[in-house]
Amino acid sequence: MTGHRPPAEDTTTDVIRWAAFSCVLVPVVLLWYGTSLAGATGTAFGLAAVTAVCRILLRQSERGAARLAQEERAPRRGRHHRSGAGARRGGRHTGGSTPVG
Repeated sequence: MTGHRPPAEDTTTDVIRWAAFSCVLVPVVLLWYGTSLAGATGTAFGLAAVTAVCRILLRQSERGAARLAQEERAPRRGRHHRSGAGARRGGRHTGGSTPVG
């Protein structure tokens, strides 16, 4: 028995398994109904290519979602996350000129 997986991983894995199953099942059905071997083979390769691209896109989407969730949990730091409306180093500057030194 394998360990517990997050629901998103289960869903993605199930989608990929069904797609792989279809890559085998569809050409068999096509052959059963009289399609040529070349046509069934072409269909199998086409479905396999679409499945591979979808798998890559699903995994990339999962990584992006995980990265976004991690950023939302992380504390806000850095220059773009100031603590107030005018919070800057050195305080407020009025209209006077400052010598460059």
